[in-house]
Amino acid sequence: MNEEYRSLTHRLAEEAGESADYRRLLATDDDEELALVLVERERPLWAREIAAFRLGCGGDRRAFETLVLLLNHRDPERCVGAAHALARLGDPRTPRAAAALATNSLRTAYALHPVRLLAELGAPESVPALVSTLSRLLGPDEPHWRVALACVEGLGRLGDAQARPVLEAALPHPRLGDAAEDALSRLPAG
Repeated sequence: MNEEYRSLTHRLAEEAGESADYRRLLATDDDEELALVLVERERPLWAREIAAFRLGCGGDRRAFETLVLLLNHRDPERCVGAAHALARLGDPRTPRAAAALATNSLRTAYALHPVRLLAELGAPESVPALVSTLSRLLGPDEPHWRVALACVEGLGRLGDAQARPVLEAALPHPRLGDAAEDALSRLPAG
């Protein structure tokens, strides 16, 4: 059992009241049973989260929609688990969905984990989405500096020269400058 799964089960135990249904969803090896949880009416969010996480980590694409919804959730812990499972799912729709969430200016407060997922995926959508998101977060009184910092770090990790102008623009920002300098050092000479 990996750390993300341990964290998920510990967090959801209280939410589920350690019910028999909770224990069954953790113990089952039946992907069909887990997939049913995703479509059955009136299932609690914790049950859908367990099923989607387990299916996603196992590469079952039926978990995709639920995981994307959880990636955009207001609870950061749900986002972490969803990002972990989406990174392992291998669904070609994942980068596009993460880019849409990261670049949605109305959901910037919830963009941290989609931004981090884009950096982890390194898909063709990753650099343009991170550049776009970071560009609009460089204002002097920007409250979402943690999302901006994740963009800077992700662009450094991806090492794409297209990021140079926005990383240079991030240099004077007190909370971003050191990370931007580090990210720029990772880009190919240009």
